[in-house]
Amino acid sequence: MRLKLFAFLALLVGVFYGGYALGVSHYDWQKLVAQEVTGTSVPKEVGVANADFAPLWKTWTILNEKIVAPQSTTTKAVTNQDKVWGAIQGLAASYGDPYTVFFPPQESKAFAEAVKGSFGGVGMEVTMKDKVITVVTPLRNTPAERAGIKANDRIVEIDGISTLNMSLDKAVSMMHGNPGTIVKLKLIRESERRELDLTITRAIIEIPTIETELKDDVFVIRLFSFTENSATKFKDALVEFSTYFDKGTTNKLIIDLRKNPGGYLESAVDIASFFLPEGKEIVREAGNRQYGEKVYRSRGFDVFGDKLKIAVIIDGGSASASEIVASALQDHGKAIVVGERSFGKGSVQELVPITSDTSLKVTIAQWLTPKGNSISENGVTPDVVVAQATSTKEGVPEVDTQLLRAIAELKK
Repeated sequence: MRLKLFAFLALLVGVFYGGYALGVSHYDWQKLVAQEVTGTSVPKEVGVANADFAPLWKTWTILNEKIVAPQSTTTKAVTNQDKVWGAIQGLAASYGDPYTVFFPPQESKAFAEAVKGSFGGVGMEVTMKDKVITVVTPLRNTPAERAGIKANDRIVEIDGISTLNMSLDKAVSMMHGNPGTIVKLKLIRESERRELDLTITRAIIEIPTIETELKDDVFVIRLFSFTENSATKFKDALVEFSTYFDKGTTNKLIIDLRKNPGGYLESAVDIASFFLPEGKEIVREAGNRQYGEKVYRSRGFDVFGDKLKIAVIIDGGSASASEIVASALQDHGKAIVVGERSFGKGSVQELVPITSDTSLKVTIAQWLTPKGNSISENGVTPDVVVAQATSTKEGVPEVDTQLLRAIAELKK
C-alpha cells in the first residue's frame, strides 16, 4: 500500500553500501549481500550491472577494521543493519532532491506521528533550500511563532551543533522532543542581515485548520493547513458565509493562505472546485516515464458562480497546496492575489514502505499551474504585491497591512 504525500514538508517543527571483497563480480556481489546483510538475493531488475561496488565494499571493510567511533552510555554500537539504513539514506541523498528521504525505523515512526497532525516540537515547517535547513513557515499559535521565527530564516545550529551537511530529517528529529524541554537555535535572517540566537520551549503542536471572521463587510476564511478534512471545514465556512451573502450583507470573500505550508492535494482540488466550473484545470503533475502526466480538474461545485469578488492572500510561508489554490483561482481570473511571493514548493512525494518499520519518501512529479508555470521554480507572484507590517507583538503584526490591502482591492 502506498501513501502519496502532497508536499507535506517536515513538520515541527550514508554512504551506499557494497560488499566486502575487491573486484567482485555482479553475481558475487549479490551473493555477498545475501550472506552478510539481507539474507535474500538482489533482483536483476535493480539495474546495477554497470555500477562498480568494489570501492564501497572496501569502505565497509575498512570501517569494520579500523574505526574508533565515539562510545558513551547513550551511544549504541553500530550494527550491520544500522549500516544498511545509513547506506540507503546515502543512496536516496545521491539524487540531490531534499524531499527524497529514506526513514529508518525511528525516523519513520516520528514522520508518521507528524503526518497525523500532533507532535512535540517548536511548531514550524522546514525544508532544504540551497543546501541549508530553511524555515517554510512557523505554524500559528506555536512556540516558533511566538519566538518571532519567520519564513526563509536559515537554521545554522541546533543545540550548538552545526547544520552544515545535516540531513533534513536529522534536523527535524533534533527539534522534535518532549513538551516542556528546550531547544536552542541559531538562525540567520538574510533579509535583515543578522544572526539570531533563540531558546524555545517545546510544546505539543496541534496543527490548526480554519478560522472565519467578518471584517469591514468582507468575509475572511483563514486556512492554516490542508488536512484530510480541510475541504469539509472549508465548506462549513462557506455555509457560514452564505448567511451573509443571502442577506445581501456582502459578496466579498478573502481566502487567507498565509503561513499555510500545504498538505493533501485532494483538499486543494476540492477547495478550488468550490469556485471553478466543472472541468477547469486546477493543477498538472508532470512526472517521470512511469508516473506520466496527470491533470486535476475542477469537480464543478462552483457554488456562487460569478457573483463573488474574491481575494487570496499569500506570503513566503504559503507553500504546496496553498500555491495550487492561489494559482488556480488567479490563472482562471476568479480571484485577485495579494501579498508576497509564495515559497515555491511544487513537487509531489509518495511514501513507499520499504520494510514493516521503514519507508522511503520519494519525489515522483512536479506541479505546474493551469498556465504552465512551475510552482517549484517560480512560486506564485501576487497581482498586488504588499509587504507585511514589520511592527509586531509576539511575532504577530500589530497592523495587518496585507489584509487591509486585500479588503481595499475588493471594495474598489
